[in-house]
Amino acid sequence: MIGFYNYTVILTFMSVVSAVLGMTFAHNGRIVEAMVCLALCGLFDALDGRVARRKTDRSNDEKLYGIQLDSLSDAIAFGAFPAYLCFCIGVRGSIGIVAIIFFAMCGVARLAYFNVLETNDFFSDDPPKEKVYHGLPITAIAPILPIFYLLHLIFAPRLFSLLLTALLFLIGILFISPFTLKKPKLWVLLVIIVVVVAALILLIISSGWMDGQLIIWGD
Repeated sequence: MIGFYNYTVILTFMSVVSAVLGMTFAHNGRIVEAMVCLALCGLFDALDGRVARRKTDRSNDEKLYGIQLDSLSDAIAFGAFPAYLCFCIGVRGSIGIVAIIFFAMCGVARLAYFNVLETNDFFSDDPPKEKVYHGLPITAIAPILPIFYLLHLIFAPRLFSLLLTALLFLIGILFISPFTLKKPKLWVLLVIIVVVVAALILLIISSGWMDGQLIIWGD
């Protein structure tokens, strides 16, 4: 079997599994479950790099394989999956479809640029540089979308759809904008996780999931 398979890639593959499950949930109108899957994709991605760096005996081919695998996984988990999820929760019409396509294309463009930078750094003899994000990382959609989805509890469906459409355009622009962000420290990631978990709990309660009756907005 081609490829390199060890414990460092398990979380990356789990992100793909979660994304595919999330798309099936979204297709069947189970939006809250889909949001949980998106949050899990973000969690798996936040951990997989830390796990991989702990394995110090990886060959160059294994490291390069990890770079490519991570980006391909991200294209599914944070590009295709959120795009389809937004379609399922109300981003429709000509402008909405353009927003979804724009978001996905900008995400893929950013990942391709990331691969170029990572590969160049890998083969460079220069001292290691401080790790920064160039543009908004595509993984940022994992915490943003579940939190933003809470607005559907406040705004009318039409207004929420317009706001979500605008959000897709904004995030797409930030994906490819020429600015840098320092990678967040562990405590920042923990705060983000807590906020997302709180948002998911609110969504679960508001959906009636606790009573075994999942009520999806727009049904």
